[in-house]
Amino acid sequence: QVRFVESGGGSVQAGGSLRLSCVASGYTAVSYCMGWFRQTPSNNREGVATLGSDGTTRYAESVDGRFTISRDNAKKTLYLQMDNLNPEDTGMYYCAYKWGYNRNACNSLQATAFQDWGQGTQVTVSS
Repeated sequence: QVRFVESGGGSVQAGGSLRLSCVASGYTAVSYCMGWFRQTPSNNREGVATLGSDGTTRYAESVDGRFTISRDNAKKTLYLQMDNLNPEDTGMYYCAYKWGYNRNACNSLQATAFQDWGQGTQVTVSS
């Protein structure tokens, strides 16, 4: 099992930026998919962005062009740079890990494909 500590959430005004970090500990595989998901009181856990071990990225349509997912392998850290935030981006953001890389599963942005999850960091965007 991979454990995560997320940070970087907070409260910002619309148009602002935040950078989320997710530090992994424990054994990590060579082949994997990592992702960021968010959850609001009215929605299921929604896939925001994923990054495969081959470098392939996938973004939800609602964040494409505004968010950037990246990683630092040496630091075992996954990042989500969020720019031009709007109130619809408000939610609890989670990082997640899928053992083994499957491009279709990774690109699906489906939470059910991921096995290990962090505790989440809250993002609140005010208008």
